[in-house]
Amino acid sequence: MQTLSYKEQTDRHNIEKIRELQKKLPRFTAEYFRALEIRKSTNTRKNYAYDLGTFFFFLQERNSHFKNKEVADITLEDIQQIQPVDIEEYLSFLEYYERDGVLYRNREEGKARKLSSLNNFYNYYLKKELISYNPVALVDVPKIKEKNIIRLEPNEVVELLDIVESGEKLTKKQMESHEKTKIRDAALITLLLGTGIRVSECVGLDLDDVDFDNGAIRVIRKGGNEDLVYFGEEVENALLAYYEVRKNLLPAAGHEQALFISLKDTRLSARSVERLVKKYASLVTTVKKITPHKLRSTFGTTLYEETQDIYLVADTLGHKNVDTTRKHYAAMNDNRKRQASRAVRLRETLEKPGDSRRE
Repeated sequence: MQTLSYKEQTDRHNIEKIRELQKKLPRFTAEYFRALEIRKSTNTRKNYAYDLGTFFFFLQERNSHFKNKEVADITLEDIQQIQPVDIEEYLSFLEYYERDGVLYRNREEGKARKLSSLNNFYNYYLKKELISYNPVALVDVPKIKEKNIIRLEPNEVVELLDIVESGEKLTKKQMESHEKTKIRDAALITLLLGTGIRVSECVGLDLDDVDFDNGAIRVIRKGGNEDLVYFGEEVENALLAYYEVRKNLLPAAGHEQALFISLKDTRLSARSVERLVKKYASLVTTVKKITPHKLRSTFGTTLYEETQDIYLVADTLGHKNVDTTRKHYAAMNDNRKRQASRAVRLRETLEKPGDSRRE
């Protein structure tokens, strides 16, 4: 039996989930999801399916026209009855709602994403001339508040790596597993801090994705594109130490090629990485909520401070659009401008040579 790569396994899982979610959507949406296969990743298509499921759930719950309709029987003619005011009510509904006994909440980011999914859905049928207009296009996108970049300071990075290696401050119970995982954890966190790769890219690494001769790793970016990310000496040393441990492990079937292995002998999951980063980082700072993405931000801000090259940062982080990078790191330019303004003293008096009096 052929072993699937991490990406192939992820795609297979996503496709199975998409098919499951589609069973709870109107029949006519099948054409839409087939069209998406050409240009959207399986993860994006899965998110669209979740979001559309929420929209049709809302229609059944709150819209009189849909209350007595089975979701599968909803037609294109039905959705053409939706007005912009209905979309605005949907955004309000998303704030808090209960479904199958679970309470859901969406902030502005979540609302904006679901609105974008719905807009894509309507636009598809509009371009096909199967509906006459898109009500979503007439609704304002929720304003997303700018957030400060949360990152570790240089001294916090040093402390974090020291704790990962030594286990200092861990509980007695945590130390039991730490003895088995400390070299792996050190390699993983050093890699995240030293390259800025995403957690999904990290857990997707296979043994042959690491090229020590050229100091590079091969990652699969968002959207499925392959990219090379280069690493420095500290990352190399941490990875080499882990490779000595890794070659003695016996992974479970289907996980033989995975770089980072869990204590269950399977590929380490993104959720597991999030937990271990939280475990160690909470011993460094209780004020900052540090996640793998914040380690990525730490790398990005450090690289930008050192180079002042926003295009290099964008390329290294794998951002398709440099505007995404600029939006996140523009505040750093503002700080430099403020420093410049404070460096100039307009009314500061000077002393003449040999004269202690102020002029």
